[in-house]
Parts: sequence; structure tokens; C-alpha cells
Amino acid sequence: MPDHDTRPATEELDYARSSNDFRLGVGNRLRLLLAHQGRSLERLAAASGLGEASIGKLADGEITPSLSVLWKIANALGVPVGSLISDRRRRGTFVLRNESKSVISSSDGHFTSRALFPHDSKRLVEFYELNVAPGHEEYCEAHTPGTLESLVVVRGCVEVTSGKEPAQTLGEGDAIVFEADVPHTYRNLGSVAALLYLVISYVNVADA
Repeated sequence: MPDHDTRPATEELDYARSSNDFRLGVGNRLRLLLAHQGRSLERLAAASGLGEASIGKLADGEITPSLSVLWKIANALGVPVGSLISDRRRRGTFVLRNESKSVISSSDGHFTSRALFPHDSKRLVEFYELNVAPGHEEYCEAHTPGTLESLVVVRGCVEVTSGKEPAQTLGEGDAIVFEADVPHTYRNLGSVAALLYLVISYVNVADA
């Protein structure tokens, strides 16, 4: 971990990015998860550290969450983040067209994530395409206990830290597996945007 805390001073919901369908889909899935777990917006706000009013607007499909906000909510609910952003009812062959992709961004736009899967709660693995802007460091809070991340660098040079483990520098073609149930970071050491593919493996998550 870096000596300094790279988290933003406040977590804000991003009002601009992504489509109306995405906003409504996230809101609907959030309400279903809350109903399934018997949780209120107030309890979720307390567990996630986010404002109840902002979560309410998110649940109503009025605003689009940043990537950090989605992770906070998923961790508070004890579910994979995919249960908030993808329709698990899809079955059989699924093609994700590039022109119809949904990209989720950090609040500053320097870190983006594209889900490359239709979520299915019976398969506790998720697959993402990540882009990290030159010089950017993305702080990630601890995920649910037992979570592992497997990462391969397609383009660029990045530094990955996990908890108190020494930082690891990865070049193109390098891969790493690390524990993600502790705070971790990705830092782009190069002068071009880094492209990464990430597989997240969960255990003991709530039914989503």
C-alpha cells in the first residue's frame, strides 16, 4: 500500500456517465436486493458510508453511480458488484457487442471498468476490462472475505499493491493473483493508458 491515502475526501455520485437504461437497471436491481435481504435504505446507508438520500436517488434510477460507489454498495450488501450491473436472468449464449457496452467510471474518469459477463449468482466469478489513465492510482476498498483478483496486463506498465504485501510491478503480458479482501491499488507507471483484464473470484457471498 502507498504511504498516503489516495481515497477521495468525499464519495460523490456521478450524474453524467452512462445511459438512462443503465441507471434504471441498477436502481431496479438495488431495490430487488434490498427487498430480498429485508434491508432499508437507512441501513444500507449506514453500512456503506453513503448518504441515504443519494442511495434513494440511485434506487429510483435518477442518478448514475461511480465505480467506487457501486463497490461500496455491493460490499455493504455482501454481493458481487455484478449483481448490481448485469441481468442474471440471461441464459444460453450471450454476445456483448462493443458498440453497446456499458462502461463504469471513477468520479474523475481516470479509471474505467467494463463488465464482460452476464451476471449469474450461481457462478461466483466476474470478468472485467479495466483502463487506467497515465499516472493514475486507483484505490480499492477491501471486498468481501475470501475474494481473489487475477489480473493480466495487456498494455502498459502498472504497479499493484494488496494490503501489506510489497508492491508488484507488472509489464505487458505479466499476470498476478492477489487477495482482494484487503485494501488494494492499481497505479499506472507509464505514459499511455494501461489496459488490464481482471477476474474476480468470490466465496461466501449472499445470494444475489
